[in-house]
Order: sequence, then structure tokens, then C-alpha cells
Amino acid sequence: MIVLLGKNLILMGIVLIVIGVLFTLGSRLGIGRLPGDIFIKKGNMTFYFPVVTSIVISIVLTLILNLFRK
Repeated sequence: MIVLLGKNLILMGIVLIVIGVLFTLGSRLGIGRLPGDIFIKKGNMTFYFPVVTSIVISIVLTLILNLFRK
């Protein structure tokens, strides 16, 4: 039981590192500023809500996780 918990924690750590690298590289490639993302800047206030980016990430993760499930 403890061994399984340790392996799961290691796997989650690796997944978080990969996601962090993808976000870092994605910002350089323009991912996160897709058409359809909401960006409002008024004075000293900025509001950013990545609607389309969230949908794209959700679709990609769903496809990847479905491949591992089968």
C-alpha cells in the first residue's frame, strides 16, 4: 500500500513538472493568447480569462488520458 502511494506521488510530480514546462514553452509560442480569450484592461486593472485556451487544453488532456485508459 505504501509503495503504491509512493509511486503515485512520483508520477504526479513528474506530471506537474511536464505541465509546468509546457506552460512555460506555450507562453513563448503564443498559447494562452488564442482568439476568443477574454482580455480586458482598464486603467490599472487587468482581467484575463482564457476561455478558448481552457477548452483546447481540456480536449488535449481528454484525448491523452483516453489513450492511457485503453
